[in-house]
Amino acid sequence: MMSSTPDRAAQIAGFLDAAGWGGAARRPLAGDASFRRYDRVRLGARRAVLMDAPPAQEDVRPFVRVARFLADHGLGAPAILAADETNGLLLLEDLGDDLYTRVLRDGADEAALYDAAIDVLLALHAVEVLPMVPAYDEARILDESNLLLDWFLPAVSGRPVDEAARAGYHDALRAVLPAAFATPRRLVLRDYHADNLIWLPARAGVRRCGLLDFQDAVAGSVAYDLVSLLEDARRDVAPTVVRRAFDRYVAGAPVGHAAVEAAYAVLGAQRNARIVGVFTRLWRRDGKPQYLDLLARVWTYLEHDLAHPAVEPLRRWFDVHIPPAWRRRP
Repeated sequence: MMSSTPDRAAQIAGFLDAAGWGGAARRPLAGDASFRRYDRVRLGARRAVLMDAPPAQEDVRPFVRVARFLADHGLGAPAILAADETNGLLLLEDLGDDLYTRVLRDGADEAALYDAAIDVLLALHAVEVLPMVPAYDEARILDESNLLLDWFLPAVSGRPVDEAARAGYHDALRAVLPAAFATPRRLVLRDYHADNLIWLPARAGVRRCGLLDFQDAVAGSVAYDLVSLLEDARRDVAPTVVRRAFDRYVAGAPVGHAAVEAAYAVLGAQRNARIVGVFTRLWRRDGKPQYLDLLARVWTYLEHDLAHPAVEPLRRWFDVHIPPAWRRRP
């Protein structure tokens, strides 16, 4: 059972009892990088997942809205079995343990799984965006861009970033973002990668790909989740699978190949630069040095994205302020 205060434990027990799961056995599941905690709940032959999201730190309402939107459009989000949004408690359908990461490690057909993940994106992008999610706009992207400047660059250079370099980075992003904003705006799940996808082969169609961790969804470019999937910080996707998946997406996408490719490069560079900053912060602030082991892969993606002509202003900034010798583990 997860650790909690006596008051929180009583809230959880009352929630489960009201939902018809009183007396259920609970076993902790892996958490994530937030304050949310998860338990697998069993009562006889039934099982579910309890999300415990303390309302002082977390808000479950975005998760509930997006989960219901996805389910209403035939996608594989877990069903919400019971909800106490005020107290940050959800009881969710248990989709099992077959994360893409796990089944791929055990020898599953990578191309088939990524085909299924692409088909989810095509189905999602055929639907108008959920109206109440925040926009992934220039202001938000520029704010997130400071993670690279505030954490990675000082760690690798040994000095704070001066204001001219900061302004130049923001200007370079402003120059390249129109290529991303030119693509259709749809629901972006943001963390759409192998650790958050579950393989459910007994299901049909797009529901074979179960979806997790979408509470931070935004309205943004159709290319963003494509980047998340194929430029995965935690695993190498075979180049043949990347090309196959990209082509499969473009064949059914609501926008042409050149536009997707340019938006992919811009958002890939922006996203991977942010991740470099996030992983450095996890090391320096949160005492999690294991994330530094992933930086070499992220830099490989970032350099590939910077090579696209649509990203030229950003590439010039990196060449001056983060030269190749600095693109490494701090």
